[in-house]
Amino acid sequence: MQQFDAIWINANIATMTDNGRAYGTIENGVLAIKDGVIAYVGQRSGLPAFDALATPLYDAAGQWLLPGFIDCHTHLVYAGNRANEFEMRLNGASYQAIAAAGGGIKATVAATRAASPEELFVLAKDRLNTLLAQGVTTVEIKSGYGLDLATEQKMLEVAAELDRHHPVTIQKTFLGAHALPVDYADDADGYIDAVCRMLGQLQQLGLVDAVDVFCEGIGFSIAQTRKVFAAATALGLPVKAHAEQLSNLGGSALVAEFGGLSADHIEFLDEAGVAAMAKAGTVAVLLPGAFYFLRETQLPPIGLLRQYQVPMAVATDLNPGTSPLCSLPLMLNMACTLFRLTPEEALLGVTRHAAQALGLNDRGRLAPGLRADFALYAISQPAELCYQFGVSQLKQLIINGKEVSSRR
Repeated sequence: MQQFDAIWINANIATMTDNGRAYGTIENGVLAIKDGVIAYVGQRSGLPAFDALATPLYDAAGQWLLPGFIDCHTHLVYAGNRANEFEMRLNGASYQAIAAAGGGIKATVAATRAASPEELFVLAKDRLNTLLAQGVTTVEIKSGYGLDLATEQKMLEVAAELDRHHPVTIQKTFLGAHALPVDYADDADGYIDAVCRMLGQLQQLGLVDAVDVFCEGIGFSIAQTRKVFAAATALGLPVKAHAEQLSNLGGSALVAEFGGLSADHIEFLDEAGVAAMAKAGTVAVLLPGAFYFLRETQLPPIGLLRQYQVPMAVATDLNPGTSPLCSLPLMLNMACTLFRLTPEEALLGVTRHAAQALGLNDRGRLAPGLRADFALYAISQPAELCYQFGVSQLKQLIINGKEVSSRR
């Protein structure tokens, strides 16, 4: 007789697998878990015999089970806010004027450097709790608001503490090459050398799961990005990039050349870059929140991504400057309304493809042997999760086989 820790019956299950049906649907299905892992997904008739008296049984009553959502691109650890800049822009101030007045990323760097680890932890935990309440079970957190070793380490240590003390799983990404700090104002190459040194030290501390670079005209060049990628690869770390957000420098193709995880933003990505990503298996991470907040007009090449079958992930890009939006359901809606993704594509973007963007093969789908990260929603069809936001349909959330509360 099979031993299970819990079983869900009478559930419509969006497995997000390739089973030949939309959303990988199993109607009126059963899901069983054991030791934090999915042990069975399918029809009731195929469920092995089990001890009905000793096994908790949940009746989904026709509601929907989906994989736990994954927010694969955030800058969740930071101090301060830039609401004043938001107001200044709406009153006609230019980005240059705001930067000259000490605003922009410099303001966030200053606030984050000044904040204690405890202060950063509390701020970040509140944001993480908000995502948890939306059914998010895995979050990537980038550094990049320190731009010096001490603060970059502080940010990544806070991310590691969140991973230890919060039910949401955290992936830590080193983004030292996010912007040029004031003390390297005329020496971008020198700062990239410093970033490579930081990377080695932080990797030795076990604080880095992946390495990111802002490859852009206002960020770092292809040559500088290549140098960071080479250093990361030498340490056995996967790479990704903020690429083709404002122009087409070829950052996405460079990620693909290194077999990288993802190219993110990609509004100005061309066909050659899409083809390179398809060949390398690199995920396109779409960030509709930044597109919306900055009132951009250049759409990502969705048609080309579909044509070349490049996986598309969707994330919040939660940050204080260009996407102060702590809502993955809102991103689902925006991905459909602004980028014209189908609801199935959008939901794949926060489940299976988001897991792929983080190099995680044990989640993002509902299948035997994968982590028991999933959510029960009171909906009649999966598209409802993209159709509206602001009203929670989440009824139960399971992370690593354990039910968790969104009120933490």
